[in-house]
Amino acid sequence: MLTFNLRFFLLSILFFVIEVLIALYVKDDFVRPYVGDYLVVMLIYCAVRTFIKANPVKVAIAVLLFAYMIELLQYFRIVDRLGLSGNQVAKTVIGYGFEWWDMLAYTLGVLTIVLMEKRPKKN
Repeated sequence: MLTFNLRFFLLSILFFVIEVLIALYVKDDFVRPYVGDYLVVMLIYCAVRTFIKANPVKVAIAVLLFAYMIELLQYFRIVDRLGLSGNQVAKTVIGYGFEWWDMLAYTLGVLTIVLMEKRPKKN
């Protein structure tokens, strides 16, 4: 069902800003590749939940499958196949290299989402 959820909208903006800051200013071997991947599934989840009212676990699983699909496309060098290897934005957004650790980061991010959604709500 279509809706607008202000809480998820604001969380989407927060996660987006964090992701942009990581992409622009963090040049390390842990935060940029793994924390960024951990957070990106949260960003996508919140963006979807901003506009779609649905079962949180189903949305989380759909986001995880989407993230896995993007990682699989990286394995097949989709950026090169699309002729975008010189485009830094495409390489940043789509990603450029397959890593099993990324799959773990996505999985941990989605597990965090599910645990947060399952916790008892305060009135």
